[in-house]
Amino acid sequence: MVEASKPPLKVWAVSDGRAGIEAQVVGLSEAIARLVPCEVTVKRVGWTGSIGRLPWWLNLLPKRWLTPESGIPRNKDDDWPDLWIAAGRATLPLSIRAKRWSGGKTFVVQIQDPRVPATMFDLVIPPKHDRLTGDNILPITGSPHRVTPQRLETEYAAFADVIDPLPQPRVAVLIGGKSKAFDLSSERAAQIAHSIQIPLEQDGGSLLMTFSRRTPEPARALMTARLRHLPGMMWSGEGPNPYFAFLAAADYILVTEDSANMATEAASTGKPVFVLKMDGSSLKFRMFHEELESQGAARPYGGAFHGWTYAPVNETDRAAREVLARIGVEIPEPVVEVAVVEEAAKPKRKPRAKTVQAVVEAPAEKPAPKPRKPRAAKAKA
Repeated sequence: MVEASKPPLKVWAVSDGRAGIEAQVVGLSEAIARLVPCEVTVKRVGWTGSIGRLPWWLNLLPKRWLTPESGIPRNKDDDWPDLWIAAGRATLPLSIRAKRWSGGKTFVVQIQDPRVPATMFDLVIPPKHDRLTGDNILPITGSPHRVTPQRLETEYAAFADVIDPLPQPRVAVLIGGKSKAFDLSSERAAQIAHSIQIPLEQDGGSLLMTFSRRTPEPARALMTARLRHLPGMMWSGEGPNPYFAFLAAADYILVTEDSANMATEAASTGKPVFVLKMDGSSLKFRMFHEELESQGAARPYGGAFHGWTYAPVNETDRAAREVLARIGVEIPEPVVEVAVVEEAAKPKRKPRAKTVQAVVEAPAEKPAPKPRKPRAAKAKA
């Protein structure tokens, strides 16, 4: 009797629509889908008015204030997912209640430090530098992401006509911007530009630079003016985004210290990662960068490019396997296809003809020697 195949897992990747947050929940969802059959649906939570800015504990009736586009069910009998994977403060009022609303069907995973008791969720996946511990907490290096060798190869192919002619070494520079802990002043931007320009001109390489939406406009304009004469590409935010193609093409990757997402994605490639100093400081980010250094993935940038090797940081896959283990889903072993080649029948051999050399005659026997007559003895005188 053939066992019926199990239906695919229903997975919701729930975010507030911000690109960095969505990359984390979708990245983990896609990693799970690479291990077992899944139906992944992206849910972007929206709130009416200013409700989304309130603390989670003040949003007492979250279903009432959701926008229709959010697509969150109203009743437990509705079509709830097997896995709810969420991140971001705007999702907390929903993640906290999702298991109860689904009648216990949905397993709730919250990425990042939710700043609420972890017991409100089935599993919390924070970065290690947040220093959270507990039975339902899985700390990882950095954050989940969508970088895979297959995606890098596909994205590179879309820009190969432009990138292939560029001289090597190719240096990808990923510039972040203003955050709670960091900033990028014009003075610091000028220092970064100068530290990149000199070795690139000396080595005869090319520049692959991309800016974040958070990059201050004065810093962006200054770096563009200082480095535009170098061979390469500088993405201004218009047209297709070459971010993943840059990661695929780069011999070295430089990333500003304000973004754990970009640093983790860079470290997943196995290529040398250099961290660029910005204005400001953060204990958590310093711990994060020290963690990457301890794994051999990253080093502070000192104004020169040099290579080294390390095992790519693959925490997204580890988190995906832990989620499946928690819900009791077994990961199937990869099927190894064995090609069966039938051996052709050996042709019948013709009998070999006897040759002269093959016939060896036995030597003729020699006749027995004739008996010799005894000699007569001479008489003594």
